[in-house]
Amino acid sequence: MELKSFSSNSLCTSEFVHVGTPRTYSALLSNFRTVRFSTQFNCFSGLFRRSYEASNNIYLADKVVTNSVGPDNLVAETSFPHINGINGCSTSSLCSINLRVLDAFDDAYEGVVIDSDRLPDSPTFAAILRLSLSHWKKMRKKGIWLRLPSEKCDLVPIAIKEGFRYHHAEPGYVMLTYWIPEGPCMLPANASNQVGVGGFVINDSNEVLVVQEKYCAPANHGLWKIPTGFVLQSEEIYSGVIREVKEETGIDTEFIEVIAFRHAHNVAFGKSDLFFICVLRPLSAKISVDDPEIEDAKWMPLVEFEEQPLIQEDSMFKRIIDICIACVEKRYCGLSSHQMVSKFDGKSSSLYYKVVGMEHNINCIIGS
Repeated sequence: MELKSFSSNSLCTSEFVHVGTPRTYSALLSNFRTVRFSTQFNCFSGLFRRSYEASNNIYLADKVVTNSVGPDNLVAETSFPHINGINGCSTSSLCSINLRVLDAFDDAYEGVVIDSDRLPDSPTFAAILRLSLSHWKKMRKKGIWLRLPSEKCDLVPIAIKEGFRYHHAEPGYVMLTYWIPEGPCMLPANASNQVGVGGFVINDSNEVLVVQEKYCAPANHGLWKIPTGFVLQSEEIYSGVIREVKEETGIDTEFIEVIAFRHAHNVAFGKSDLFFICVLRPLSAKISVDDPEIEDAKWMPLVEFEEQPLIQEDSMFKRIIDICIACVEKRYCGLSSHQMVSKFDGKSSSLYYKVVGMEHNINCIIGS
């Protein structure tokens, strides 16, 4: 093992920080006299140091090993930096060395998720991040996830300079990633699809609930369409369409089934778009428009609705309305929502499928 020499005048204070919980050891090393060569093994809070003292010089082992006793079971092995007057420490000033691996935990794919709540300040972040990456490489880790909250935005360029890449951003944070192994990155990409819903609501008078939007393409000006919108994060398709109908028209509804969905690509921000058309039963009748994007809403006779030129001229719109009408006339069965729990994750989720037989509707047959 290589030994590095440190002048007793330049090395004043050494601080070792344990992975996870900070532990500090400080020793004032000054005015050394010639002493008998001695070997010491010091152990404190999981950090082991071997030092040799002789004739106004201190020799520290080239490797400093930090063992974690926490649940993460991380082990950091890193070279102790050489410190002297040339490398930034004045020979007459008090200096401090802070060695630690970033607080993190393993993910299920041999990767590491850095604890965003315990990030260091920017003056030391670059060195600590570099040290941590070196450690994780030795540990044969793969993907590194770094979530930087808004208040730590000054760390973004530092991480990018160290080789991290942008993954995605949300209000309040930006997510960066680092792929260690050679070859293509195997980390999952950011979400590739946005999810939209449209609600086909028809009452006992065979009238369809329709809206006109304030802001639309000139070609769609004057079109009466079904209420539509985007599903929110962690929101079910069925609850999303109920919410959108309520927000745009003030009408309360009950979800019946998904009757079709469209998949388009390169839509907003280059993402793909999944749009689910759902049939709902109205639970109220009075329309109340209180949406800044909706110009007007009304109940429109089904025949009048489907005869609109813009619908008749668009093959997709026309096909969707044909399916809606077939569903109302019990010539078509859609996909109803069923709550299921999978043993893979133990979570409840919605499975959409068609129920065939008496328990659904004996008059429901698949149309052509």
